[in-house]
Amino acid sequence: MHRLYENEDISVFWDSEKCRHEKKCVTGCPEAFDITRRPWININDAPTDKVWQAVSKCPSGALSCVYNHFIRIMFEADAHRSAAYSGEILIGECDYEESEEGWVIYHTEVDPAFSGKGIAKRLVYTVVQEAERNKNRIIPSCSYAAKVLG
Repeated sequence: MHRLYENEDISVFWDSEKCRHEKKCVTGCPEAFDITRRPWININDAPTDKVWQAVSKCPSGALSCVYNHFIRIMFEADAHRSAAYSGEILIGECDYEESEEGWVIYHTEVDPAFSGKGIAKRLVYTVVQEAERNKNRIIPSCSYAAKVLG
């Protein structure tokens, strides 16, 4: 399972398959990471710097985070994509198509002027999260999506 938790400042990624349950996040920032509630991560319940520090101590790499840089990610079901916007300008997208086997992510791209900000990863996680909500399997045929989900 892959989850994305966002607020205005940061995006936190969680990959349940990598998680070894060492609870460094829970002990480092119990306000944001609480295994007794659902969802168990709420990054709005703690200061950004404290969340960031807790995530950076994750020994398995199951948790990671990036600053959002005022980039908005939208899931656009009708267009079969997640899209990244800087203001009103489209700067990236992660495209998928529906098949009998699941949702096939076939393309992920971000404007080179915005590279290195974690936008592509946010785009992939947004599609994955929607697929999981809709009980669809993800098939990453795009090399970037395969790398992120690998």
